[in-house]
Amino acid sequence: MIRLKHFSIFCLGISALVLAPYTAFSQQNPAEGYTQRISGTDLAFEMVPIPSGDFKMGSPDGEQGRDKDEGPQHLVRLNPFWMGKYEVTWDIFEPFVYKDFEITQSNGTVSAEVDAVTRPTKPYLDMTFGMGKENHPAVGMTQYAAIQFCKWLYTRTGVFYRLPTEAEWEYASRAGTTTAYAFGDAPSELGEHAWYQANSNKETHPVGSKKPNAWGLYDMHGNVAEWTQDQYIPDFYGKLKGKPVANPIAVPEKLYPHVVRGGSFMEGAEALRAANREGSDPSWKRIDPQIPKSNWWFPEAPFVGFRLVRPATPPSKADIDTYYNQPPTPDY
Repeated sequence: MIRLKHFSIFCLGISALVLAPYTAFSQQNPAEGYTQRISGTDLAFEMVPIPSGDFKMGSPDGEQGRDKDEGPQHLVRLNPFWMGKYEVTWDIFEPFVYKDFEITQSNGTVSAEVDAVTRPTKPYLDMTFGMGKENHPAVGMTQYAAIQFCKWLYTRTGVFYRLPTEAEWEYASRAGTTTAYAFGDAPSELGEHAWYQANSNKETHPVGSKKPNAWGLYDMHGNVAEWTQDQYIPDFYGKLKGKPVANPIAVPEKLYPHVVRGGSFMEGAEALRAANREGSDPSWKRIDPQIPKSNWWFPEAPFVGFRLVRPATPPSKADIDTYYNQPPTPDY
């Protein structure tokens, strides 16, 4: 259980993280989207501006499919940020995984700084699970691997990227709405907006092939569930009841569970609601033969991926190093 004292301290840290200027990449207009090019390659991805604002996090008591961990609803205030228009695809994740492949994708010599970033161990099975690679969401990585990808990206671009907090994720998913889904309350309309159990044929699909939400984000419902920064605590919202909270986060203090959001191609309509919360589980590594088990891969989680966030005001270099350089927790 995360104690509120630790939560408060971390929130202060996040405030410092958000407010401390870092001039190397502070020129982007936070009201505009942009294309991030990965220097030295022909690879790029798109980022969408998410405005600051308040919203009610969680679901109302009467929402169909509601779980107890989605309440009580509470007011959250968030600073502006950018979020990936799409889930991170294999196109940009694979060069991080395989150094030799990165070299083939690069237009010149890979710098010593990029070379020094720790890479995932090579998986012992096909982590695409035969579902497709080009423009498909990358899947099966641990939360630690997703963060280390952000570190590799920072070394390549000079721009600080991270995982969204659970609050940021829900706020962006709702895109100003208060309904179960960003398009309304009717699960019958999901087929236009999401890949899920009813239409996915049990596999991922190219990102952006369904309708976006009002803020221009694709696949916030379905395709793959997405990592957040937060520890999953079923009763965490009860600690926040009755008071507006700025930029909340349940600070991770143990390996399991961490929050994943959005539902996946394997799940039904209820799991794709904006307020639905799920947690990672050791069973996702059940068939991993290594001791200790891999820090990098969940061989039984072909349904989990992630998307990127960039705070509108970047952190200090010291805070960046702190975020990227947390050692992995051994998993036996």
